[in-house]
Amino acid sequence: MRLHKVYHRFSLLSLSSSSRPHHHLSLFLSPPSPPPPILSALRTPTPTTAFRRSARRRCHLVVAASSTGKMTAGLVAIEAVPGEDTSSNGAVSITPNDAAVAEYEEDSALAGGYQLPPPEIRSIVDSPPIPAISFSPRRDKILYLKRRALPPLADLARPEEKLAGIRIDGKCNTRSRMSYYTGIGIHQLMDDGTIGPEKEVHGLPDGAKINFVSWSNDAQHLSFSIRVDEEDGSSSKLRVWIADVESGEARPLFQSSDIYLNAVFDNFVWVDDSTLLVCTIPLSRGDPPKKPFVPSGPKIQANEQKNVIQARTFQDLLKDKYDEDLFDYYATSQLVLASLDGTTKRFGPPSVYTSLDPSPDHRYILVRSIHRPYSFTVPCGRFPKKVDLWTADGQFVRELCDLPLAEDIPIAHSSVRKGMRSINWRADKPSTLYWAETQDGGDAKVEVSPRDIIYTQAAEPIDGEQPTILHKLDLRYGGISWCNNSLALVYESWYKTRRTRTWVISPGSEDVSPRILFDRSSEDVYSDPGSPMLRRTINGTYVIATIKKENDDTTYILLNGSGATPQGNVPFLDLFDINTGSKERIWESDKEKYYETVVALISDQNDGYLNLNEMKILTSKESKTENTQYFIQSWPDKKAWQVTNFPHPYPQLASLQKEMIRYQRMDGVQLTATLYLPPGYDPSKDGPLPCLIWSYPGEFKSKDAAGQVRGSPNEFAGIGPTSPLLWLARRFAILSGPTIPIIGEGNEEANDRYVEQLVSSAQAAVDEVIRRGVAHPDKIAIGGHSYGAFMTANLLAHAPHLFSCGIARSGAYNRTLTPFGFQNEDRTLWEATSTYVEMSPFIAANKIKKPILLIHGEEDSNSGTLTMQSERFFNALKGHGALCRLVILPYESHGYAARESIMHTLWETDRWLHKYCVQNVAGANDTLNKDDSKEDNSSDGKAVSATGGGGAEVDNQWHDLKTKQKSSL
Repeated sequence: MRLHKVYHRFSLLSLSSSSRPHHHLSLFLSPPSPPPPILSALRTPTPTTAFRRSARRRCHLVVAASSTGKMTAGLVAIEAVPGEDTSSNGAVSITPNDAAVAEYEEDSALAGGYQLPPPEIRSIVDSPPIPAISFSPRRDKILYLKRRALPPLADLARPEEKLAGIRIDGKCNTRSRMSYYTGIGIHQLMDDGTIGPEKEVHGLPDGAKINFVSWSNDAQHLSFSIRVDEEDGSSSKLRVWIADVESGEARPLFQSSDIYLNAVFDNFVWVDDSTLLVCTIPLSRGDPPKKPFVPSGPKIQANEQKNVIQARTFQDLLKDKYDEDLFDYYATSQLVLASLDGTTKRFGPPSVYTSLDPSPDHRYILVRSIHRPYSFTVPCGRFPKKVDLWTADGQFVRELCDLPLAEDIPIAHSSVRKGMRSINWRADKPSTLYWAETQDGGDAKVEVSPRDIIYTQAAEPIDGEQPTILHKLDLRYGGISWCNNSLALVYESWYKTRRTRTWVISPGSEDVSPRILFDRSSEDVYSDPGSPMLRRTINGTYVIATIKKENDDTTYILLNGSGATPQGNVPFLDLFDINTGSKERIWESDKEKYYETVVALISDQNDGYLNLNEMKILTSKESKTENTQYFIQSWPDKKAWQVTNFPHPYPQLASLQKEMIRYQRMDGVQLTATLYLPPGYDPSKDGPLPCLIWSYPGEFKSKDAAGQVRGSPNEFAGIGPTSPLLWLARRFAILSGPTIPIIGEGNEEANDRYVEQLVSSAQAAVDEVIRRGVAHPDKIAIGGHSYGAFMTANLLAHAPHLFSCGIARSGAYNRTLTPFGFQNEDRTLWEATSTYVEMSPFIAANKIKKPILLIHGEEDSNSGTLTMQSERFFNALKGHGALCRLVILPYESHGYAARESIMHTLWETDRWLHKYCVQNVAGANDTLNKDDSKEDNSSDGKAVSATGGGGAEVDNQWHDLKTKQKSSL
């Protein structure tokens, strides 16, 4: 996923378009002392003290008080030594002395154990997290869900089972590494928009870990799960609890202490205001199966039918019959209907249930499950899937479908599973189903019209009534926003061309022909008209909100858009006449100082039309230096009341400098980036700074779309636990997210010119920060995570003259190890051999002469970025005498979670930047001068290709292209 803006300290819940307001937020979840990170390094001789003095330059640091809490055992702090305060802005000046430099360069570099970064970084990471919030269905109350800081590594070290593409905590019988809330506060939302005093949910056991918080539809009760730590350091199994919203009193849902929640897949749903359907661990379940000491035979897989089965490099797959049995053991649930009065009733037989979806009128439950035969090739999402319809009181109605094992879904983008898919309830009807069926066998490479057909049918058809065709599509179905019998919006898209279309249909009128409302490129953010605002119905579903104006019979909808412009995003809310296409802008974000967005409708409790003069919306507001706060704004006067007043999460950087900059690549493509400078920095007085560039490539089909501005210069600088912005506290200039578009226009594949475009984009970014005088040309570092790490290694191989060093986290470097596609590349290794080879920095390891720091989680579960990728790349670098260092973080996955791991990652990064960027030790001793570097790069011959697009390298079979945001958030 592409994250243009990430808030690690605040998240807003509820107000979802889902008919089930479930909120599953994760962080991470303890045996003996964790092992230290695994360190490997190839070191150059240490320069003399005299050289270190001459190479150093004075830099100013804003020093924040370090945390006073007890430090985790085994951590070693490497502290900076303050010098004279000569700055005009009151910041403390820091000059690293020889002792500190020597400590970084010698003992600590090879020492075992976890390290701590400097206090100015540590204090930001350890700042208290801001609570998440959730609005009640009636919009009259707000929950503050209290969160803890970073979890200890002991939580991640708890045993877990890796089965069918998921990881299970067998002790809790839930997904492993699951985060939790530490408390729930209830606030009344007053008429003037302010919130009343907090009422704490009480009666919980000491040390309760809270998950899966959801409201009942009448907003009278909360449901959630609780687990506690046990004496051996593990967590208990989960129990379902209920809290009365008015009193705040909480109690267990089940009177029996033997009923536990099974949360491997779904957990529980409100069937009505007083009843929940719960996935429980079967009471008859015994001990887990034991792995045979001696196997009964070899592990065999075969393809004697010569089927074409291509799959990404999925991880944590089933390996043998024992794994299959173990998966069944943990994933099998017994559904139980539980009322608030304590009565219970079994619902259906035990099975591997994956989701429960009540109908809007609460009469039926759509029940999904998976079953054998399982696969050793693909994860559980492709196992045989059954969808059944049950009554809400537990009577079986009918089977909707039983789909076979789907090992053969093509790897081409926009390919899907055969048969019925996306089976859902119509949000505007009591109990009507709809779904899509592919007409091309699920293969995007097959040309056929129509490509998808949407069907609809009553839950219980009368007299054998057959499904009705609702609409036919020539692109791939992407969802429906329902309004009523006269209006629904249908979305379709096609990744290869980036085309996206929105249709207007009249579900209840066959004589009204569907028509195209919007037909555009998904890459063209300037033409994005916005998404329809949704309102909550009395049944708890979400439908398109329709608006009426005084003395006007026209029916309008609200379009909520990001408002991308060449000057940055200016979010808006338009009153849109769906019949004529005319629109009126009724709200727009401030452009000068603030960045505001419309989050949701607040005045949406009543069915029917909303009067514009009675409308209320929830908005967010932030600036470069002011963190996000939430407001309620009412019409017609548009008066705004501030709802939240969260403290600044890192006041020591409250006055940081931020600017969205534009510059041009050699081929004329417009590029953008966000330039951050430390508080109090003055380029005319302080001169150029060491600079860290952190980015992630992305593919485009057109140069015009690639050059469009995304994001806002007024957005708050959200700093996560491993964010490059942390080095603002170390007086670095940070160039965040410079666009690195890899463009393939027409029939050209973007990756076939990957290296050429990558280097050209990086050259333009470097030239720009040097031109502005904010970055020292010999002290520019490059870094990235996942596909950004892949980018980093390629730049050090093909453009070594640009950077002093690189930092690559959780990357993949050898594309021959991902032969059936990676990121957005859907050709196989055998179809595009030269592209795969030339894109791989592993193949170019002999060209990497600049220092590179590799960091990887030992338990990386992401498809494509196996830990082995970093290990083998390090060995290749070492085999050619490159200056490199490999850090393997025990128990960590693709992203890093534990405090020990994060602090050590920051220490490693700070040490690397201090030694090879600030001091540029390697650059001073490098025998390869800049001119030689350029000549070597230009003599490579053929340029190469890659892809990009978002946070982690992802398997696009699991992340379907969504063309519209059909949520009120």
